[in-house]
Amino acid sequence: MIDRRAFLVGTAAAALASKAFAAEGTGVLSGPQIPFSFDKLIADAKALSEKPFEKAQVKDRDTLERLDFDEHQQIRFRSDSAIWVKGDGPYPIELFHPGKWFKEPVRIFVVDGASAREVKYSPDLFSYGTSEFAKALPPDTGFAGFRVMTAPGVPDWLAFLGASYFRSPAETGQYGLSARGLAIDTALNRPEEFPRFTQFWLEKPADGRKGVIVNALLDSPSVTGAYRFDVEHPGRTVMDVRAHLFPRMDIERVGIAPLTSMYWYGKPNRKVAVDWRPEIHDSDGLSIWSGGNERIWRPINNPRSIQTSSFYDTNPKGFGLLQRERNYSQYEDDGAFYNKRPDVWVEPQGDWGEGAVQLVEIPTDDEIHDNIVAYWTPKEPFKRGQHREVRYKLYWSLEEPFPSPLAKVVSTRVGAGGIPGRPRPRGLVKYVVDFEGGKLSELRRRGDIDVVITVPTGRVEREAVYPVVDSERWRVMFDYTAASETPVDIRVYLKKGNDALSETWLFQHLASLATL
Repeated sequence: MIDRRAFLVGTAAAALASKAFAAEGTGVLSGPQIPFSFDKLIADAKALSEKPFEKAQVKDRDTLERLDFDEHQQIRFRSDSAIWVKGDGPYPIELFHPGKWFKEPVRIFVVDGASAREVKYSPDLFSYGTSEFAKALPPDTGFAGFRVMTAPGVPDWLAFLGASYFRSPAETGQYGLSARGLAIDTALNRPEEFPRFTQFWLEKPADGRKGVIVNALLDSPSVTGAYRFDVEHPGRTVMDVRAHLFPRMDIERVGIAPLTSMYWYGKPNRKVAVDWRPEIHDSDGLSIWSGGNERIWRPINNPRSIQTSSFYDTNPKGFGLLQRERNYSQYEDDGAFYNKRPDVWVEPQGDWGEGAVQLVEIPTDDEIHDNIVAYWTPKEPFKRGQHREVRYKLYWSLEEPFPSPLAKVVSTRVGAGGIPGRPRPRGLVKYVVDFEGGKLSELRRRGDIDVVITVPTGRVEREAVYPVVDSERWRVMFDYTAASETPVDIRVYLKKGNDALSETWLFQHLASLATL
């Protein structure tokens, strides 16, 4: 997984540098005019797929290797050279300098009608602070990526940096999880492949909307692709994504609309915490809206070994990695502000057919590592020579874009099972799940609501459901004993009569939880 510290070098850290602004006529567009259209980019991606993969040529690798976190942080794009800084575009765009963590160059073009001009790398576009040695890099060094500024002197709201990673801070300006163009062979018994955006073509929306259109060429040993991100930023960030993919070879596992996040610990696994803060995570759960209209909430784990969970479906209505805990007191972090980290929701467009939402959970012992991945993997495999088109929308926001009328899970707690004051049986785990919303506030007496708990193996006992005092929440509490050390999916939902009152809580019980 990508090191979060490396990504932060170019985004949040770089946001401190903007001070002076001038016109686009400063020479930032130094390449000749060339024809451009998205159809041409699709044709280019297809032609590229028919050729052997060529690894990017890195210029002066030794110098770039010296640009570690601290040295790279010294380098700032000169804001007076920003694209569209004069106001002749929707937002100013600044460029990232390559460094130790971003050695492979990307090319950046600015589109005007049916043509485009390239932004050529020059040390004159940057101030270097104490990293003056980097000025000696050759003129064809290239860039690492770019970020879209809110306004002159105001921090960025969108960044593309590293492989095919990109992200937005949504309404609060607080960056969190990332998205990628494509995931290949994630969590298999061999190294994951990270496709890379090698060229970007930046375009103004033709209808004058406040947004930006990002066209991108994807390349990797296994696949090429043409991407078009039509991005709006009216507060939350909404991306309409079109991708045309051309496999160079058969691919075992393809991840469409991959999301990448961090979960160290929270309420269910506080015992792994060595930090003083109560919880540390960018996201605390995977939300799925199935094609059959079921709403599922899967709390995230930090397991002892890599776990891959598959949620099979046909034409899902959406899925996303969300941060439901928004109470500052649950984090007590006035620097990282995990309570303000955005949600990202994927809304499929068109026919996605059969497949699965996959959740990959990777062990971590620190907050600097992205260890959570979620994506859609189609049932029909990607084969060499195919042309696969996929469309979806991404919503970056503090609230779910399509809230359910049902009650939702607001917290999950795990502890030793049994009865206080009596010996605790070995292997017995207590689960406490709180629900809120929907029609629950209208039902306040014990007996008004039933709980359905389903487990494939093991034993459930001491189950109870009741309203929480001085709140509009209902609490489900039960003890569970597993039959073996194999992970077990526990399903819980609330109902009244034959009507479901809540989404489905779907938790993966791990053997490590029985050692509390």
